[in-house]
Amino acid sequence: MWTCWWLWPLVAVCTADQFLDQAKRIMQTTPVIDGHNDLPWQLLLKFNNELRQKDANLTSLTGTHTNIPKLKAGFVGGQFWSAYTPCNTQNKDAVKRTMEQIDVIHRMCQMYPETFLCVTSSQGIRQAFREGKVASLIGVEGGHSIDSSLGVLRALYHLGMRYLTLTHSCNTPWADNWLVDTGDHDAQSGGLSDDFGKSVVREMNRLGVIIDLAHVSVATMKAALNQSQAPVIFSHSSAFALCEHRRNVPDDVLQLVKQTGSLVMVNFYNDYVACKREANLSQVADHLDHIKKVAGAGAVGFGGDFDGVTRLPVGLEDVSKYPNLVAELLRRQWTEAEASNHARDPEETPIEQNYLDSSCRTSYGYSAAPGLHLQPAALLASLTPLLLGPRLL
Repeated sequence: MWTCWWLWPLVAVCTADQFLDQAKRIMQTTPVIDGHNDLPWQLLLKFNNELRQKDANLTSLTGTHTNIPKLKAGFVGGQFWSAYTPCNTQNKDAVKRTMEQIDVIHRMCQMYPETFLCVTSSQGIRQAFREGKVASLIGVEGGHSIDSSLGVLRALYHLGMRYLTLTHSCNTPWADNWLVDTGDHDAQSGGLSDDFGKSVVREMNRLGVIIDLAHVSVATMKAALNQSQAPVIFSHSSAFALCEHRRNVPDDVLQLVKQTGSLVMVNFYNDYVACKREANLSQVADHLDHIKKVAGAGAVGFGGDFDGVTRLPVGLEDVSKYPNLVAELLRRQWTEAEASNHARDPEETPIEQNYLDSSCRTSYGYSAAPGLHLQPAALLASLTPLLLGPRLL
């Protein structure tokens, strides 16, 4: 037997090729839907959203995790593009900046109609699949983007927003962010505020905007999961049990994810995967395995965070590498089957004025509206079948 030592590396290579080939065959008919990609932010930083610049051409774009050839090589069939604006725009120009990022996503679809189809429903996703295009959906990353306004929330919905991350790495006047759990920020709402925070959740449910709990505190996670009448998502978060970073989801919350039919789309950022600067593809699969074990296979998805992070695992360096991850799941014996109500009246009660930073604000409406005189401080239904249904998990 010792004479056959050379055979085992060859067998391992052939087996790996077998799983990769199988992954690619599956992905030709069941493409990846990813929950979070920050290419629009890179387009702002690099080109000020001027897509007609020569170097901004998405068929030859360099220096990013994402371009059109990489998306095709990765069998990406659906992508939530992030309309992100930083926390330092809160109480300033967050709404304007958010609308500009939504605009650049729409212009991506207009400039590359052979590749992208901007959609807002499961029917649109299916159409994109049939046409061999990337179904392009909009997620707004951070509750500060609505400027504590239900009217702005509704306006962003009409512009195509289909999920809203309740916070980024800063509190809003109505929800607490993950840095509360590290002690770097003080809790303001105890999760969701009893009045306006819960009103935002109700209005998102009514509209069909998916509630995204990436970036929020554990108290906010639990409050939203208990308050929402529809499943929620974590668009780009991993498992806290494997990497004790506060951006990740603890097991008791995963139990709520299971009970509510919600979804955790695993983040590939090394710091959230391995809690250190280096990570590998196998460790990402470990997170998928853990979430599957605790919350069920239907609770697991991909939320790579490509172009929003600086360090990615070996084997998952850009969006073209998704087949490697699916192949690893197949090797671990995952099966192929695994691998909005508009009838209600809109929410109307605004946030109380004294919760807001008023240094740059007018007060129209507050001074005259009944009950607001110096008061003391006190798509989902349609997208869920695609997001929670036939995925390679």
